[in-house]
Amino acid sequence: MEEQSIGAALAAARQSAGLTVAQVSEATRIRVPIIQAMEQDDFGQCGGGFYARGHLKAVAKAVGLDPEATVHLFDQQHGGAPQPVRAASVFQADRQLNLRERHGPNWTMALGVALAIVVVFGVIRVVGGAGDRLPAAEVNPASGVPTPSPAATVTASPARAAQSTRNMVVVRVQAKRSSFVTVRDAEGRKLFSGTLKAGKISTWRSPQRMNVLLGDAGAVFLQVNGKDMGKVGRRGEIVRRTFGVPTPPPR
Repeated sequence: MEEQSIGAALAAARQSAGLTVAQVSEATRIRVPIIQAMEQDDFGQCGGGFYARGHLKAVAKAVGLDPEATVHLFDQQHGGAPQPVRAASVFQADRQLNLRERHGPNWTMALGVALAIVVVFGVIRVVGGAGDRLPAAEVNPASGVPTPSPAATVTASPARAAQSTRNMVVVRVQAKRSSFVTVRDAEGRKLFSGTLKAGKISTWRSPQRMNVLLGDAGAVFLQVNGKDMGKVGRRGEIVRRTFGVPTPPPR
């Protein structure tokens, strides 16, 4: 099946949100011709890969797509993410600074004093830290087997455990091919964001609700609350889904 392009995904999301190109331009401060070119998968007018990624993040956010997933797909389709530049390579090797000629505080001596203070406090912590230890396990006189102290034993009530399970959403994702996945809980907190490698199976749990974004919906199989959902989109399609807690059976 034909893979959906980034430009087509941007255009479809914009139209689904009921926005015009001019409105997206006003929201992102990106000129209309550049946005039109991006929707045609022409990123040459962005001024290079660095600016193209910045424009993609802004436009994706404006039309309701996940910026990170959109840039991830762009990197996959355009040779991968840029390699990080080492700070040492920025400076010329033949321009060295003679530190001995500089007049200022003796940082070597200051560092030595600081390390000495750390060592002293470490020794004090070790010597006087016995009072911070957890209660030792008691030994059963009859069997000689250590038993946990009462303070270390925590027992959850069956009713509370059942209530906790009932209010949880469980999503299991199996990757047939590598795919970018973002998982958030009901409060919008990020549970996972990254590439799920081919053959990898991951499971997430969240109370009440879970929001899942798939960068390539045709590359993964979903199971939600124990129910197989199969594939939820085409190859290369960006899909967002929200799943809630399982509905209890009627009594």
